[in-house]
Amino acid sequence: MRNLKNPSMFKLKSNVLGDASFSSFDDLSAALSLKIAELKEKPYLDEDGYPTDAALDIISLWNADVDDWFTFIEKLWYFSSHGWNSAIEQDENNPIRQVKRYYISTIGWSGNESIIKAMEQNEVYLWGTTWVSSRRGGHYVFEYSLD
Repeated sequence: MRNLKNPSMFKLKSNVLGDASFSSFDDLSAALSLKIAELKEKPYLDEDGYPTDAALDIISLWNADVDDWFTFIEKLWYFSSHGWNSAIEQDENNPIRQVKRYYISTIGWSGNESIIKAMEQNEVYLWGTTWVSSRRGGHYVFEYSLD
């Protein structure tokens, strides 16, 4: 969130980074990248197959390639053979543009629901730019342009 008293400062409230101020977007991005690198040293799944806090924090802080974000998430997704599908398709709003579209269903598993909540927390970088729709029953559609 921008600090209105000092528009050149970026403020961030996060359960991972705490209250932090950054003088530029690049400083914020660098801090996120460092934290993600630190978190990647920790286990991603617990002994019961649920995503760990470290994995969920990585998802919520991710600030790099969108395809890598989805690849990381898919590796954590429980029963991805039935709840995860992606395809390169024609953009519904621009027929000459192609998008990569993800059809994701939580299948009611609480670990997958936790992943979706972490994805929602990444609203600035990735949720806000990839989320297309969701409907009752834990069904989500995401997409991004390949152009």
